[in-house]
Amino acid sequence: MKKIEAIIRKTKFEDVKEALLAADIEWFSYYDVRGEGKMRQARIYRGVMYDTSSIERVLLNVVVRDKNVEKTINAIQEAARTGEIGDGRIFVIPVEDTIRIRTGERGDIALYNAEQEK
Repeated sequence: MKKIEAIIRKTKFEDVKEALLAADIEWFSYYDVRGEGKMRQARIYRGVMYDTSSIERVLLNVVVRDKNVEKTINAIQEAARTGEIGDGRIFVIPVEDTIRIRTGERGDIALYNAEQEK
């Protein structure tokens, strides 16, 4: 199992969500986050200077079975890409175990409903 974390542009979130659903990745978490980027600049609006180095992004968290890692990465990458600086990052992290609280099932069986596999 792997945990995939992706930091993407807010404007691309709906595209990424649709791409994940099309790839049969139906469960993921997401959060609005802020971060610091390489670009440092200030903008002036109505005579007031604003620091724009703090960047608003969306952080996606998805835990998938090993067989779904590449299709998940490809879905995120293709949907989030604009070709410009600041498209984001994808991180792949090993997951030792998972436990379904309701049934106590452990391992990758806890990530999906076995009834749907039949």
